[in-house]
Amino acid sequence: MGMFLNSNVPIASYKEIFKEPYFVDKSLLIDELIPALGTRNRYFCITRPRRFGKSVMADMISAFFCKSADGSPIFDKLLIAESENYRQHLNSHDVISIDCSRMPESCSTYEDYIARIIKGLKEDLMREFPDLCLDMSQAVWDMLLTVFQKTNRRFIFVIDEWDALFHMPDIPSEKHQAYLLFLKNLLKDQVYSELVYMTGILPIAKYSDGSELNMFVEYTMTVSRRFSTYFGFLDREVDRLYEIYQRRTKEPSITRNKLREWYDGYHTASGDKLYNPRSIVCALTNNQIGNYWTSSGTYDSVFGYIKNNISDIQDDIALLFSGESIAADIQEYAAVSLRLETKDEIYSAMVVYGLLTSRDGYVSIPNRELSSSFASMMKKEKSLGYVFKLANASQKMLSATLSGDTRTMAEILKFAHDTESPILSYNNETELSAVVNLVYLAARDHYRVEREDKAGEGYVDFIFYPEQRNRDGIILELKVDDTPENAIQQIKNRNYIFRFMGKLGETPKYTGRILAVGIGYNKKTKEHFCKVETIFC
Repeated sequence: MGMFLNSNVPIASYKEIFKEPYFVDKSLLIDELIPALGTRNRYFCITRPRRFGKSVMADMISAFFCKSADGSPIFDKLLIAESENYRQHLNSHDVISIDCSRMPESCSTYEDYIARIIKGLKEDLMREFPDLCLDMSQAVWDMLLTVFQKTNRRFIFVIDEWDALFHMPDIPSEKHQAYLLFLKNLLKDQVYSELVYMTGILPIAKYSDGSELNMFVEYTMTVSRRFSTYFGFLDREVDRLYEIYQRRTKEPSITRNKLREWYDGYHTASGDKLYNPRSIVCALTNNQIGNYWTSSGTYDSVFGYIKNNISDIQDDIALLFSGESIAADIQEYAAVSLRLETKDEIYSAMVVYGLLTSRDGYVSIPNRELSSSFASMMKKEKSLGYVFKLANASQKMLSATLSGDTRTMAEILKFAHDTESPILSYNNETELSAVVNLVYLAARDHYRVEREDKAGEGYVDFIFYPEQRNRDGIILELKVDDTPENAIQQIKNRNYIFRFMGKLGETPKYTGRILAVGIGYNKKTKEHFCKVETIFC
């Protein structure tokens, strides 16, 4: 076994995943690859956002096919064992596994980066085939071809994070073409390749507009139906993991609805709902909801995309955060621009990286985990203009509401109007929703904020469910050209308080003091009037 050829690293890595209590069996992916062995259609490129299981699947494929170790203690227990091709192919192939995100020590140039791969492959081949008189001066593809001609042995290539080099700041863009040519020479139309399975974040079209890698069929999350269920966790898989969590956790503190609220929101091309795997596993393991995916720099990523076109995206950010969807022409290849200046380019890139989700021609923020990154950005980035100003007034607005300081509430709402934002025209319910979300942004640190009733014209209704029992619940009704007293009366007449009590037979969501908040806006005078009244659940 070598550094890349028949390495035992993938099976050791996959064995660690297999032993985890929240393991999900995705092994039938292998059964879909087996028919392509040795055929013209043997080139697969799977692109997905970070943390959606690409590397786990790459390790699984290498561990299954590779000769380096006996995988039967693992795979005998998985779904792939039921395949008629199982025994024939289990640990019976030469596999070259390359994780392209790995770098040599003190790597500062493309030459340093690629030399590690080339040198490692050559040394592996010379060690594996000592009698073939291979020469280190030969090109690695010539060495592989020699091996095939003299032994008839072919190789499965598993290349993980193939596009990592394009994200390395020390590698200049003029070296990207050299890397594409290296992959072309190594892989394209080479008879020694039995199967090529490659993963990355962005599609090949992002980097290559020529013929270097046109032998690959690309499978993306938002467009391709095939393989869509193997990356990310499906609803039924999270249901099963949640049952395991309840059995093995002494004092479970996470509800199934919490998992859905925080980590759901993505979709396959066939319409299946998807969860972020890493976040689900971390939350269940730690018995605590948290920002497990976004903690690794996603806030910076969000602003990194929108900063090139704040003027066009500013209003969209406010609407997206309020739970609305924005029309967008999502084309994954549209992320070719280095600056990402148009809205469609920016939204396309954000969908590809998992920062937004796309469905039926619209983009939206997928879940609460990502919403928290957008909230952080809105509170920190002054260049967002009125969005930044309103977000930073939100703590004062929440405090004023909880203390019944209606004068301060009205002053903040007037301040919001004075920003002259286009979304503050109050023409429809969607605009009202965006305003309320901005001026109550700080509430999301302590409440689950839901827009409960989207029916009707000229009003918006929010309910703030407290995360801790010692906080007041809030029901908010905003009415145009009407009084706050009538808004509160509507809260009472429609029995919105019952939303805190849960469904029949369930434990109440909250019992205690509820604040009914009525806000009236006069279109003619441009004045806001507020009233806060206490009711009990």
